[in-house]
Amino acid sequence: MAPNDSAGTSGGTRGTAVGRRKAARYIVPVAVAGVAAATIGLVPALASSGDPDLPKISAQELIEKIAASDTEQLSGTVKISTDLGIPSLGGLAESFASGAAGGKGGSGADPQERMTELASGTHTLRVAADGPDKQRVSILDDAAEYSLIRNGDQVWAYDSKSDEAYHATEDRAAKDAGRGADKKSGHPVPDGVPTTPKALAEQVLKAAGPTTSVTVDGTAQVAGRDAYKLVVKPKQGGSTIGSATIAVDAENGVPLKFTLLPSAGGKAIVDAGFTKVDFSKPDASSFTFTPPKGTSVTEADDAKARHGADKGLGDLIPGAEALGAGDQGAKDTKVIGEGWSAIAEISTPGAAGLPSKASDDVPAEAQQFLGALGDKVSGKFGSGTVLKTRLINALVTENGKVYVGAVTKDALVKAANDAS
Repeated sequence: MAPNDSAGTSGGTRGTAVGRRKAARYIVPVAVAGVAAATIGLVPALASSGDPDLPKISAQELIEKIAASDTEQLSGTVKISTDLGIPSLGGLAESFASGAAGGKGGSGADPQERMTELASGTHTLRVAADGPDKQRVSILDDAAEYSLIRNGDQVWAYDSKSDEAYHATEDRAAKDAGRGADKKSGHPVPDGVPTTPKALAEQVLKAAGPTTSVTVDGTAQVAGRDAYKLVVKPKQGGSTIGSATIAVDAENGVPLKFTLLPSAGGKAIVDAGFTKVDFSKPDASSFTFTPPKGTSVTEADDAKARHGADKGLGDLIPGAEALGAGDQGAKDTKVIGEGWSAIAEISTPGAAGLPSKASDDVPAEAQQFLGALGDKVSGKFGSGTVLKTRLINALVTENGKVYVGAVTKDALVKAANDAS
């Protein structure tokens, strides 16, 4: 049994990275934009059977084992469960998502739209990888399957339910330049959307610094593999995150399971892990795809042109651009605090706050959704609305300031008061 061992790490948190995916514009508003990018695919609830007796290892040694892992070939099944505490999108999701995809000449197989399904509920994925240029991720439903396949510079997505396909040819030079030293972790899903425990663990460990406690907390067995349990916890108060537990394969250092628990208690925010895994070379046929006869195929360039004219929720909410839900960045952004309690203070373009009522520019459905997410607050800063989830919260003031982070409502209000 591995001991309770801890290790310090160097470097500080750089803040929550917010994906600039078009999907966020249609499905999630300000506070949720970061959640969708940062948490999609973190989550499976996996059965453990017994605690294997493994050699002792320190937290630092286990982190180094993860970093040194060179496993590039695997296949298996991943179970993902996500509970961000977001109310049902109802008609809002239907109206925006349909407009984003098939409703305006797009494709129901577009990965920018379909991968947002992983932001809530429980899903089963079948995954396969053979190096940085061959990956496959399939979302399994009762009577249908949605698959993303990369083979070299060719990317295909196929929805068996609608018989629609989406095709893109990547600019590999640009992709490799953007991926830098992380080339071998490439996958066919949109940037910022991890679909394996390894991708999620790397994000969390990258943020570990002086404000973080990292310990080894025993062992477990995941998907029939012996594993060490690495526990990452904030040392500070005020964070919505209680801890992240990473089950690390004792033999090859590959993260097998990732569980993110809230500081407020209750069920996991994200729980993702392998239920089956095989580290041998997958069959080459896993990465080949030919559209069935009669399939409606949308080319990426055509879809991009159509989406450019769409007006999503991110365009309707002042400040959404600054959080990655729109096309323009914030005019002024600074970080308050550090580590897990860091808060981004953003001055929104036009210095306008959240709309107070439905208008021609803000559909009633959008206003209703914001009301379900928001709590009215006031203080030295004036008044505003806290858009809340179980992970990311955002305070949008009526004078156009946005305070956002993986922190509690009280922490956001204090930050806004201190900044006034």
